[in-house]
Amino acid sequence: MAFGGAWRGMVGTVKPTKGSGSLEELIRMLPEGIGVLPLFNNIRRGTLQEFGGAIPAYEEKIAELAEDGVDLIHPAGTPPFMLVGFRGEQDLIEKWEKRWGIPIFTSGTNQTRALKALNVKRFVGIGYDFEDVTPVQRYFTDAGFDVLGLQRLPGRWEDIGMLSSHEIYRLIKKIVTQHPKAEGLYIQGGKLRMLDMIEPLERDLGIPVLHPGVATAWEIMLRLRVHAPKQGYGHLLAHLPKG
Repeated sequence: MAFGGAWRGMVGTVKPTKGSGSLEELIRMLPEGIGVLPLFNNIRRGTLQEFGGAIPAYEEKIAELAEDGVDLIHPAGTPPFMLVGFRGEQDLIEKWEKRWGIPIFTSGTNQTRALKALNVKRFVGIGYDFEDVTPVQRYFTDAGFDVLGLQRLPGRWEDIGMLSSHEIYRLIKKIVTQHPKAEGLYIQGGKLRMLDMIEPLERDLGIPVLHPGVATAWEIMLRLRVHAPKQGYGHLLAHLPKG
C-alpha cells in the first residue's frame, strides 16, 4: 500500500484504549512527512485480567498493520508487555519481527532505550496502571536499571486523564524530593495530560523527564532516520540523542 503523504515513513501503532488523547499528542510531536496509522484495542477498566489477556489482540492488529505495508510497528501500552516480563517481551518481538519482516518496538523497549539515551541508570517514577507497582519495578530491574521509587497516582484508572498538569507537577516534585539520588524521572502511562510540564520539571528538578509519548516520537524518528528536533517537550526531542 502506498502512503502518499508519508514521504518520510509510515508507522503503524496499536493503542491499548480509545480516546486517551495520546495519539493526538504523538501526531503533534512528529514532523511533517511521518504518517501514523492507528488501530485500537478496547481496554476499559485497566484491570490485571484485561492487561494479561491483551497480547492476542495486539498480535491480530500487528498482522493487519503488516498487511498494510507500514515501515514500523509500535504496539503501545506498557502493562500487557510488562506482565509478560522483560525477557518474554524480547521473545515476542523477535517472533513477530521474524514472522512479518517489519521492525517492531513496544512501549517498554522504547522506554528502556530512551532512559539509556538520557544516561539515566537510577530513577524514580509515577504511574497509574497498577495498584501494585511490582511488575513495573521487576521489568526495569531485569532491564538493568535501579528503580529508587515508584508511586501510583491517586484516582480511578478511568479518570486519571482528568488530573491537571499542575497537580501532576506537585506530586512529581514530592517524590523526586524524597529520592535526591535519582538521575531521572519516569512517567508510566500515556493518559496523563502533562506535556506542558516536562520542560518546567526538567528545569526545576535538574534531571531529565521520560514521558512515554515524547519517547515514542523520539524512537519513531530514530528508526525512520529522521532528524527533526523540536522544542517544548524536554531534552529528548530537543536534542534527539542516539539510542
